[in-house]
This record gives sequence, structure tokens and C-alpha cells, in this order.
Amino acid sequence: MATATETTQDPTIVEFDVRTDEMLVNMGPQHPSTHGVLRLVLRTDGEIISECTPHLGYLHRCAEKIGENVTPIQFIPYTDRMDYLAGMNMNLAYSLAVEKLCGMKIPEKAQVIRVIIAEMNRIASHLVGMGAYGLDLGTFSPFLYAFREREMILDLFEEVCGARLTYSYITIGGAHDDLPEGWVERCAKFLDYLEPRINEYHTLLTFNHIFVKRTANIGVMSKELAISYGCSGPMLRGSLSRTEGDPDWDLRRLEPYCGYENYEFDVIIPPFPEAPPEAVIGDCWHRFYVRMREVIESIKIVRQGLKRYATAQGSHRVELPKHLHPGEAYVESECPRGQMGFYVVGSPAKSMVPLRVRARSSSFSNLSVTNAICRGCLIADVPAIVGSIDIVMGEIDR
Repeated sequence: MATATETTQDPTIVEFDVRTDEMLVNMGPQHPSTHGVLRLVLRTDGEIISECTPHLGYLHRCAEKIGENVTPIQFIPYTDRMDYLAGMNMNLAYSLAVEKLCGMKIPEKAQVIRVIIAEMNRIASHLVGMGAYGLDLGTFSPFLYAFREREMILDLFEEVCGARLTYSYITIGGAHDDLPEGWVERCAKFLDYLEPRINEYHTLLTFNHIFVKRTANIGVMSKELAISYGCSGPMLRGSLSRTEGDPDWDLRRLEPYCGYENYEFDVIIPPFPEAPPEAVIGDCWHRFYVRMREVIESIKIVRQGLKRYATAQGSHRVELPKHLHPGEAYVESECPRGQMGFYVVGSPAKSMVPLRVRARSSSFSNLSVTNAICRGCLIADVPAIVGSIDIVMGEIDR
């Protein structure tokens, strides 16, 4: 509170003794800007944040313990419900771990289908991230445009598996079904429609003056801070710098799986010549822009996959062995929000039920840095910072 006191030197001069009380402010778990059932406890000094503590536990479903009581095929639908905006990528990550444990060889056609579908889901996920981020910062139009394009992707997914959110399509051994007749042509037509729209999104949101002011030089995360917290995906790449010789930190490039080494694409890392002068590497604007540029790269990969599909050898799937091999396997894949890892331990009793199942969530590590990058920011900046992390609580609080 502020109090006025008269000075002894000159009674006409009034001095204000401004004191602020430290407050604890709850944001969430019902707040739309927390992107799910996340509770943030903000310790504030006036409008300035001195501490931001994420609280989890509102969504916990014991998914990993369930994975130790069902067969791998039965666990696939549970992976859909982790990062429910990228269910195909979750299916793929778990399938890769089980396949590694069993030493399975996946046919070329199945690998191509996986790449096509995973990259289409990456596009859909980034579109939701873009639209929801606009909502966080007070604009509604980008959300409508993003969901218009996403609905077209979901139409394509519905054709291949009959579902629009929880797919269970990519499964152990390949894909549940082959691509339907005419699907390749419809997918290529959609990509031709989508690509010109990306520049429209940039005009509408990315380079919008208000959006830049809300995101540039806000929530700055250094490369060292990102690495120390185990951040990955666009969250990490937005803090790297190609001019400083930082590597192309993308598992599709560094530790390729599903034949990604045969595809040409760029790993999106700053600096960007088109970046606003206010923006600095590692801020909210760069994290957002990395995702938008990745949509273009995913379109490139899908187009290459559609061409490979016509000549790909083998079936869309091979059968799973009768029992899991003893031993253990851990695999990470590059999902839209970062590196999603699954650890599977086979049963020594020649059972199809794993002895142990664990998941390493990229969103969990990315969210853990919230306190470090929120300190010193305004309360109004918290939605911009949390939105730039692009979390999904189903993956964090399994």
C-alpha cells in the first residue's frame, strides 16, 4: 500500500512510501491458458512474479502401471491418451520400444506409412498450438483458421483408421491397415492447399505488431538453461543458434528411425533474418516461430513419403512374436513437443505382458523450466510463456 507523509524540510512536498505485499495467486487448473488441468501458484510482488510453481496430479491415470498388466497391443490405446493432440506419434514411440525389445524388422511400406502419418499428425498438432496460442494472447481468428485446416487432416485420419483423436493406428509391427485407395492423392491435394496458407498465418499472427510485443523478449531461456532442465523439441531448438555452431538437435536427424535418414528436410534453428528486431533467441516468439517453420518441413517429408509409398516393398504390418523377449529396451522419438521415450522390460516368464513400462515425457521436462523463465515477468506474461511451451497435460500427468 502507498502512504503519503509530509517532509520536515518543505511542507509543500509530499513523499510517497510505496510498499507492496507479497501475494500468492492461483492460476488454474480451470484457467484456459494453462492448456489443461495444470495449477500454477504464482508468488508475486505487485505485478512482478518472483516464483512460479507448477502443481500436477489432477489428471493422473496410472497409465504406466496399466502397461505392466496388459499386453503391448492392448496398451496402444493408452498411449493415444498421453499426448492426445499427437496420438499417432505416441503410438509410434511405444511401438518402436517394443519392436526393439523383440528385435522385429519392419517392412519398408510400413515405415513409409509411419513417416507420412506421423508428420501429418505433427502438422495437426502445431496447428492447434498456433491457434490456442492466439487465444492465450487475445485473438480468436487464428484459432478458427487453424482448426479449419486441422479438420481436413482429421478427415484423412478418419479414412485410415476411423478415428479423429485417439487413433491406435500405428501399432506394433507397422500400421493397423494399409492406406485406403485414393488416399495418397487426397493427401497430396491437401498439402497443395495448406502450404500457401502458412504465409497467411504469419501475416495474421506471427508478425502481427501486438503479437510481437506480447512474445518478443519475453520468457527468454538460454541454451544452457534449456539443456540443464532436459528440454527438447521446439522448446530446445528455439534457444539454439546455428551461428554458434549448435547441432541440428532433432532425433529424426541425429538418431533416425523409420527411415528418416532417407528424407530431405531442414532442422529449424535460429537465427532467422525475418525475426522482429525486438525478438531475442530463446524467447516466446522464437519458440512459436520454430513450430510454424516445422510445418513446412513436415509438408516436405510427407510429399517425399507419398512418392515412396507407390514403390515401397513389403506389407503394412508384420505379426508380433508369441511372447516378449527377456531384457529391456528404451527408445526416444521426435514428437511434436519433444523427445518422447518409452522404456519396456520383457517378462522372463515368456509372457506377452511387460514386466516394467515407463514413459519419459518431453512436456514434463519442458514445463519444469517455467519457474526459471517466469521470474521477473509480469502476471500478464504467464499465459504467453506457458503457451509458448506448448504442453499437453495428458502426457505430463499420465
